[in-house]
Amino acid sequence: MSWPDPVQRVAAVLRDAAVESRVEEFADGTPTAGAAARAVGCDLSQIVKSLVLVCDGAFVLALVPGDRRADEALVGAAVPAQRVRIARPEEVVHATGFEPGAVAPFPQRAVTQSLMDRSFFAHDVVWIGAGSPAHMASIAPAELLRLAGARAVDLVGHG
Repeated sequence: MSWPDPVQRVAAVLRDAAVESRVEEFADGTPTAGAAARAVGCDLSQIVKSLVLVCDGAFVLALVPGDRRADEALVGAAVPAQRVRIARPEEVVHATGFEPGAVAPFPQRAVTQSLMDRSFFAHDVVWIGAGSPAHMASIAPAELLRLAGARAVDLVGHG
């Protein structure tokens, strides 16, 4: 079975790092965090949303749980940056090499920092997008942190 090139790139990082992970294809796709959680049969908080933000002109990857929203003020404080906004679609492709809706946390192109919400460490396994709207991969949070070159911080507001 041949996977699309972006999925191959993600699988290669996992393979080269000798990480215990499984890339899976879901025929119906996983266009939303809710659809992804239903497809893999996990809690919404185990779905990793890979968001690209522009922080004072630099691309920052924020990994947040599927059941929460990234708090731009917390992202700005962690980077640190004065101005934080969600990247436009063409910026997402430039920063990551992935299309919006199919962003994987690695490999990265022009991302200057990666941040991962601390809440993922409550789980043994989380699920990341694997380069297409129909592919996901399971991974331990510590391995995700390492492969994404991320720092664990609080990225979501409480409430």
